[in-house]
Amino acid sequence: MHSVKRIEIIANAVELAKILDGLDKAGVHGHTIIRNVAGRSPHGETTELDNVYIIAFCLPDQAKPVLEIIRPILNKFGGTCYLSDAIEIRSVRCVASL
Repeated sequence: MHSVKRIEIIANAVELAKILDGLDKAGVHGHTIIRNVAGRSPHGETTELDNVYIIAFCLPDQAKPVLEIIRPILNKFGGTCYLSDAIEIRSVRCVASL
């Protein structure tokens, strides 16, 4: 087990390529994308179905470069990013001796 940062981004699907390119430039090469996301913000704003939800994980020292790259994209085109602490638990496969 080791500590990682969980990055959650909700943005318009039009900006997906820019966001993924930004993650890649920051050294975050793995991610999950959920398309056609809709919801309502605490301010009562309803989002449309052309949004995406991106989940990625990085090492703690990668978090600052990720935010420096992603923040201007979200500020210009809209969207939000959440960063939280997480623990990565890798499974270990046991091979039974024959």
